[in-house]
This record gives sequence, C-alpha cells and structure tokens, in this order.
Amino acid sequence: MQVERPTSTTLLHLQLSRHKDEQIIHEGTSQRSPHEGGTVGVGVVAAAEGDCDLLKPGTYQQQYYQQQQQQTVCANQFCPNLQPSSPPPCPSSPSSSSSSNKQFSASLVGNKYLMLEVVEGSTLCRCVNVHTQEELVCKVVGREAGGLLSAHYRVDSHPHINSLHEVLLGERFLYLVFPPAHGDLHSHVRLRKRLREPEARRLFRQIAETVRACHDQGIVLRDLKLRKFVFADSQRSHLKLETLEDAVVLEDPDDDLLQDKRGCPAYVSPEILRSHAQYSGRAADMWSLGVILYTMLVGRYPFNDSEHASLFAKITRGHFIIPDCLSSRAKCLIRSLLRREPSERLSAADVLLHPWLTREEQVETSIRGDQMVPDIQAK
Repeated sequence: MQVERPTSTTLLHLQLSRHKDEQIIHEGTSQRSPHEGGTVGVGVVAAAEGDCDLLKPGTYQQQYYQQQQQQTVCANQFCPNLQPSSPPPCPSSPSSSSSSNKQFSASLVGNKYLMLEVVEGSTLCRCVNVHTQEELVCKVVGREAGGLLSAHYRVDSHPHINSLHEVLLGERFLYLVFPPAHGDLHSHVRLRKRLREPEARRLFRQIAETVRACHDQGIVLRDLKLRKFVFADSQRSHLKLETLEDAVVLEDPDDDLLQDKRGCPAYVSPEILRSHAQYSGRAADMWSLGVILYTMLVGRYPFNDSEHASLFAKITRGHFIIPDCLSSRAKCLIRSLLRREPSERLSAADVLLHPWLTREEQVETSIRGDQMVPDIQAK
C-alpha cells in the first residue's frame, strides 16, 4: 500500500487509552507548573505534520518556560482488577472524537517515521523508520508538555529509564520516539499469576533503583504502577520505565509538596484521597512502590474492590492481609512501604538497603565461596 505524505490538514487519530484496571484518577483541572510532566489526556488526536524538525536537548525547554498553558486531563471509570478488560473511549479534549474504535491513518511524521497502530495496554504507538526499517515506538504529546522532556533529559542516561531515541517538533505536537519493548510488567505478573521471590527481588530492585534516581533528580513520578515498567530484552530480565508521563519536575528539590490528585486507583496513597490537602510526592511514590511489590508477590492488589467508594475506604483505613507464604523479610518491606503515615514510609534509598533486597547478593556470595576448591599442593 502506498502511503502519501500527509498535508497539514491530514489527521492521525490515535486512541491512546489505558486498560480499565490502570486508569488515571484526576480531581478537577488545574493550572499546572511548566515543570510538570505533560499528560495531554488518555486519548489524543494528533496532526501528522510533515514539517517536524529534530529537537535538540534544551531548545524547546527555553521556549516553553516562557509560557504556561492549561491542560485538560481525562477522568475515567476505575476497575482495580488484574483481569484484562476493554478500555472505554476517553477523549483528551472536547474536540476529540468520542468513538470507541481505534482509528488511525498510516502517515509519515517528519518525512521519516511511519506511524502505525497503538501498542496494546500502552499510550505509545508503533512506528517505523522508513529509511532504516527500524521499528520503534512514539509518544505524541502537546507542545505544552515540555516538562516531560525536561524530566527525560535529567535521567536520560539511567539504565532503567527508557532513553529518548529522537524527538520531533511539529506545529502542534511533540513526537517522542523510544526504543521498542518486549511487554510490560503488569502483563507479565498477570500471566504468571504471581512471581516467586527470587524473580520478584531482581525486578523490584531495578524498579527501586529507578525511583531513587528520579527522586534524587527532583522528579516525582506520581502515576507509578506495574504497567509503566517494560522489558528491554526478550528474556524479560531487564526493566525500563517506559516514559516519565505524569511526572513532576520539582522547582525546589527539597520541597515535594503537591496538591493535584493524580494516580491509578489501585495504587493511590491515603493522603491523596484527602480533600484539599497537600501531600509529599516522594512519599506517595513509595506507597505506590509498596503496592507494586505486593502485587508482584501475591498476584492481586492489596486493596481491591469493584466499587470506587469501597476501594478508597479500604485504602484510607490501610488494612491489608499478607499471605503466610511470603518470607518474613518480604512482609517487612511491604509493611514498611504501605504505612498510612507518609513520614513513616521508607525512602527509595532505604528500600535498596533493606535485607530482602540485599539477601540475594549475600546468598550468591556464600554459594560461590562454598564451591571454591582450595589449592593444595601434594607432597
């Protein structure tokens, strides 16, 4: 099929919808800081522009910081289950299409990338470099989402954060191109029912290292959950944070107080559910990290209910049950993260020092020592 280069009036419709079990909870529409990561909604209608230029680090941020624009973020139905479900339509703006079908036109962006279908369970779409035939993925965001670029540039070299392959700048949209992934962690846990502690330990250590790196760089992740982490290899041993969508770059790294309500219902912390209250962004991330660990090891969320009000009531009370099959150290780490009082939760740096995470290294060292044969010279 021959694909013509689109004109400025050609539209590329991307239905970038999340699975119902991991949708965004959003309270109202607020004026956001230019340092905040850009989510332009769960669905986006993006113009397939042919005049995109390669965006160099630092160029767009300088233009962006001169203005602030209001963003409209979608609010959806919630379903805190691990079971697969069909995502409902969710327009990113009043002008977006309300159709539930995933409509798109195969179109060229920047005379370089052929935009294809949306990756299942993701907000990214597949794309192909027409010159090299390399398959990649692309995130389409509004030009006002310069904070998302700022966050990526701060941690672009981290081994567990998806690095930007290229950024194209159009008249209305930014096209963030990333390397492809080999599935996400949420689907992996759902397929395996639950992970055994050795595998969960190896993967969770990578997640904790990612969160620590972001927090050290003044980045609060906010919408932290299993689906945000994807596998960089086909063996599914190396994780990467897919994007920094919904992240906040703090103006003052020592002040992480936030007020807008954002996060996945199953992962949201108790303090976020309080009305008109500021909360520590880093501490809220650590609660979400506890939900991730619990779900990896148990195979279900610690707080689960089909009714929204009941789910949030359970989260507010903070009561959950840990199965006896888990080790005492795993239970300790979960309880150290899922604490109702934010100040009592471990930091990301503390998590990496917890005995449950260091135990594997100690065991491996012991095994290697037991297998060593002393060099004894025969007399």
